[in-house]
Amino acid sequence: MTASDPHPADDHTIHAAFGPPPTDLQAAAAMGVGIVSLLLAGLISLLFGALVNEGRLSQAGIGLSAAAEALVMAISTGLFSALVPTKRLKLIGAIASLLLASADGATMTMHGDGIMLLRGAAGIPEGVLLWITISMIARTRTPERWAAVLFTTSTISQVVAAGALTSFLMPRFGANGGFGVLAASGLACVVFCLFIPDQFTPLPKAESDSGLPPPRGWLALASILLIASAGAAVGVYLQPIAQQHGLSPALANTAVTVQLTAQILGGALVAVVAGRVRYLWVFVGGTLAWLATWLLFGAATPVWVLFAAMALHGIIVLVIPPFFIPMTIEVDATRRTAVQSGAVQLLAAAVGPLLAALVVGDKDVHGALWMGAALLVGGLGLAAVLHYTAHRET
Repeated sequence: MTASDPHPADDHTIHAAFGPPPTDLQAAAAMGVGIVSLLLAGLISLLFGALVNEGRLSQAGIGLSAAAEALVMAISTGLFSALVPTKRLKLIGAIASLLLASADGATMTMHGDGIMLLRGAAGIPEGVLLWITISMIARTRTPERWAAVLFTTSTISQVVAAGALTSFLMPRFGANGGFGVLAASGLACVVFCLFIPDQFTPLPKAESDSGLPPPRGWLALASILLIASAGAAVGVYLQPIAQQHGLSPALANTAVTVQLTAQILGGALVAVVAGRVRYLWVFVGGTLAWLATWLLFGAATPVWVLFAAMALHGIIVLVIPPFFIPMTIEVDATRRTAVQSGAVQLLAAAVGPLLAALVVGDKDVHGALWMGAALLVGGLGLAAVLHYTAHRET
């Protein structure tokens, strides 16, 4: 199954490649679970920055806490995908939701290292919840479309939450207003879990019968890691990049908001073209667009050009990731590699910023652009090799 396979006209309905398709209610609930698991991803800068302003977290603590949560979430998603049968999902999801709500609520009382430890612990239930959603997506006939739906709805939720926090809650309650919203979303996720499928049909065993991806699957995951790390390496420094163009902190925040909002357009674009274009062409086009955007980020450009580049960057952020799944399916038809793609993207969310941190200075963060470009080209090259060798094999 590739991204060029035919698909039914009623694209709003999930069509399963493995097992019976979920009902509309079950699919919506599973998407809701994934949205909750990813909600903090769009609010990290906002909430952790507030913790710093309140003296509850250091600047270094922002990176360490974010990396800890992303790494633990990646490990949790990966281990569950490889080792845990997709059964009793309602119970597993409900327990994970309660644990996540507890961790978010407890963060409201913590300072310093306590925050870091709690955010790392929160990565476990977040990873489990994301595993449930990815398990459904990986079993569909057009997984790139439903991955795009997940990313787009997650982005919309993050934009709405960020607006509510900055306008109403955080001016009154500070960072605790944000973590209170996260705790409430965890409790709401318990309700979502009542309506998800209780189990999914097991995927075919890999050649090794171990449940792990085959060798070419691991290479596909390496390509995903490089490409996703590239986006994360640059993405974490968008606000400083905007300020280095002479923008005030407030205007720089506006530029970043434009970038986040543009991601919705990227997700909508994928929903339209999914099943009609091959993943490699998306990777090539996305790479060229990103490289052009990063070139503008590093050059002296008018403010309107910078804002346009921010918007284009945001669109590509959501165009590329949904097509990771068709790449994994091309190299591993059992889809065991596909269910690991989410964990690898989470790992990239930690790896990219950590690598970028090695090449930036206090006053110049343009090194992140070069790091991102190197990772991106390497990931695209590996994806191209995998695609054309698969073509020759067939």
